[in-house]
Amino acid sequence: MMVSEQEIQDLKNFIVLLNSKSDSVVIVEGKRDSEALKKLGFSGRVLEFHKFRGLRKFVDLVSEYNSLIILLDRDRKGRYLTTKIVEQLERRVKIDLSFKRKLVSITKGKIRFIEELGCYKSFL
Repeated sequence: MMVSEQEIQDLKNFIVLLNSKSDSVVIVEGKRDSEALKKLGFSGRVLEFHKFRGLRKFVDLVSEYNSLIILLDRDRKGRYLTTKIVEQLERRVKIDLSFKRKLVSITKGKIRFIEELGCYKSFL
């Protein structure tokens, strides 16, 4: 995979910014997604959607947080889950989708699945 210096620097800045959001919880789909973020240096709290065994349980348990950063995959399933989560929680919790958009911009759309971020580890 071809990776530019600008892409590497932007990704480093992305992780620093993500780490600075200490009052937020990052939502990913599964274990490999959270492992990829940790490999890149993310040290904040990550919740894996699939551990909750369904949208209803997930919504009930995460509504206690003040702010959620949603980083679900960009495939059909990830987009569907993002829409459903926003619909269920938009009036109860602050939801931040800006990091998802930043990631698409940084990687120029090459990364569709959060777990693929692990391939950047060797460049950081």
